[in-house]
Amino acid sequence: MSTEADFADASRLPRTPPQAPVPPAEDPQTAVLRPVPPERPAKPGPGPMPPAAPPAATPPRPATPPTPQAFTEPPPPAGVPPLPTHAPTPAPPRTDATPTPAPAPVPSQPPADRSATPRDTAAFHLANSEALWNGSGAAEAHPNTPPRPTRPPVVTEPPPTGTPLSGPPLPPAPAFRAKPSRRTALAAAGLVLGLGLVAGAATGTWLTDDSGGSPAAEAVFAQGREVWHSAPVDTLFPRTLNGVGTGPGGADRTWIRAAVAPDSGCAGAFDPLLAKALAPVGCHRLVRATYVDVTRTNLVTVGAVATKADRTAMRDLRRRFATEHLDTRTDLMPRPYAAKGTPAADFGPDQRASWSIRVLDDLPVVVYAVSGFADGRTVDDPQPAAEATRTGATTAPAEAGLGHDAKAVTERVEQTFRKQAAKGTTEAQ
Repeated sequence: MSTEADFADASRLPRTPPQAPVPPAEDPQTAVLRPVPPERPAKPGPGPMPPAAPPAATPPRPATPPTPQAFTEPPPPAGVPPLPTHAPTPAPPRTDATPTPAPAPVPSQPPADRSATPRDTAAFHLANSEALWNGSGAAEAHPNTPPRPTRPPVVTEPPPTGTPLSGPPLPPAPAFRAKPSRRTALAAAGLVLGLGLVAGAATGTWLTDDSGGSPAAEAVFAQGREVWHSAPVDTLFPRTLNGVGTGPGGADRTWIRAAVAPDSGCAGAFDPLLAKALAPVGCHRLVRATYVDVTRTNLVTVGAVATKADRTAMRDLRRRFATEHLDTRTDLMPRPYAAKGTPAADFGPDQRASWSIRVLDDLPVVVYAVSGFADGRTVDDPQPAAEATRTGATTAPAEAGLGHDAKAVTERVEQTFRKQAAKGTTEAQ
């Protein structure tokens, strides 16, 4: 039971802790509008009572540099005042007889570096709200909130199918058929190209190898028999023949016309066996010319026999020459044309080194050429042009390029006869 002695000395009684926290020393709404002076120790209030020991509180934390955690704390919810940065100073109990004493002095502390330590106040959040919304601070302060996109996303997925959450059902998306369409187009193009090639080949065969013969092919065939006198001699046998890449190893060759023989029959123009082989097609007319190369080393005589045969006879003769290899037999060589007073004056049968014979079936013409040395030397082992032009051939005609000469000049005259026959048909129309 209490007595009056217990209350004799009121100064010895412990102070009653405050019922409500004292508001912070600074107004959060104006903290950023006015400078905050450094804290000063409060003057001791009047009265004989010594300051009571404050309740146990957490010692103040030393000022430390901001850490990433200080910037990542979420903002306080709306309507809740921010927590003070230091423990509030307890206030003395209020009584009717005793005036309210001043708060107990707080031990002086060195002013903290306010620029280094962020304060969790409303002003702090207001000052950093722009960075939180627009910059990387927003992602750090609110880790669960996705960042706001800077541009609308590009939709690359196909449209959804099935039943939507609301509204009428969507029809299924059409299948993507870009690749099949492309493959189909390529296949169609290949088919058209293949049909064109087949049609062209068939047309060429019909024009050149038809047993009945088309009117155009028959007209060209008939005109080919008259080319020997309808075309100028300088057209059939030009004064200069240029063979680009026709020599050994692809070298260029040039031949100069040395002599032109008058048109004549075929008597004495061939060896007996060759004349017998050509007899089935007959001899309508023969034209010849002899050329010498620009180095005056090689000679070549080229001739064309206009036959009396039709297309069937010419086709049979061509087939016989290919089957029996009559164009490679040394006893079926053509004879050269030796004109007196020219470099070919000594070009006789013993100087023949290589030769080439072409039996045409689209024209009634047999074209040939025979080559030899211009110095009149005798050749003991003549070689057909087909063998003398092979890679690796080491015979004298092959190494001298006589096989290339006979082959190239024969092809040149053959092309000239075909061109003139087609040209004569066009002019006649």
